[in-house]
Order: sequence, then structure tokens, then C-alpha cells
Amino acid sequence: MKHLRSKKGFTLVELAIVLVVIGIILGAVLKGQELINNAKMKRAYNQYREILAAVYTYYDKYGKFPGDDNTAGSRWSGVATNGNNNGIIDGLTLGCAQNAQTETCQAWLHMRLANILTGATNANDGTRNPSNPYGGSIGIGSVTFQGITTMWIAFDNVPADVSGSLDQQYDDGALNTGSIRWDCSTSTALCILYFRL
Repeated sequence: MKHLRSKKGFTLVELAIVLVVIGIILGAVLKGQELINNAKMKRAYNQYREILAAVYTYYDKYGKFPGDDNTAGSRWSGVATNGNNNGIIDGLTLGCAQNAQTETCQAWLHMRLANILTGATNANDGTRNPSNPYGGSIGIGSVTFQGITTMWIAFDNVPADVSGSLDQQYDDGALNTGSIRWDCSTSTALCILYFRL
């Protein structure tokens, strides 16, 4: 009489346990990714609020907007450039170069020299824009956007879904109305997100 060879394999119970473990791991990874995305979104909104507070702290301290301040050159001689004191931060640049003389770029240097924002306080690097959580830069100043000319705080390189979520949570949810607006005219679905100053 021949003995049947014993063939070993996985039982249904063992396979079910493996699938449950894989499901738990995937759930944890997806939940972790969601937590990271939510943290970045909250950080972006908090950066907007910090910059808004910094601009008005500067205004309270000196009676002029940073960048537009026509006394900054004498206050920080040899480092800062005066603005024209017309009551607005002229222009909005998202990529300020070293030693940029425009009001939109000088605004960063003025706030750093006043110890309101952290960062370089020399004329070469102090004008550089801060970065946002999505790897883009932050700009500040007056520009016409969607038919409104006013001062904005702008974040570039923000994903479209994040722009929509922030607008939904903190404004009216429409991309072209309210105090939060956004433009996703690029093919990569990355937007410039505008917060009204």
C-alpha cells in the first residue's frame, strides 16, 4: 500500500490572518498619509495667519506697511530700501532675487530687521521669500487678481485639492469669490492660493 505524500500549504485560516494583517498595515499607512496631509494644510493656513499678524505688527510699530515704509532706509542704514509710503505694498513677487529693491521683496527684509519674522537680515538674502509646506514660496503685496486690486498673501505650488479644502474650511468654497481665492491655470494642477490681506 502506497503512502500518500503529505502536501503542505496554507489553510484558509492562515490566508485570512495574513490578509487581515496586510489590511491593518495598509490602513495605518493611509491614515498616516492623511494625518500628514492635514498637518501640511493646517501649517499653510497658520503661515498665512502668522504673516498677516507680522504685517500688522509692523504697521502698529512703525505706522507704515513693511516694504512701503519710507523711513526703513534711515532706520536700517545700508541694509533696507525705502518704499514710497503710498499705503500699499506695491507688486507681488513669488520669487524675490537677492538684494531685490521692490516693495514686495523689501517687505520680507523690513519685517526681519524689525525682529518680527525670522530669517536673514542682510540686504542680499533678507529679501528672499519664505517657503510654504508644499515647497513653493510665499509672496505679499498688491496685485489685481480675478478683478480685485488689493493686497494679498500668495502661496504657490499648492495642490488644487488643498486649495479647495482651505477655501471650503475658512471661506466660501468658491475659487473666485471671497477672501481666499485660487488659480490653477497650470497643467500640473498646482495652484497659486491667494489670501486677502
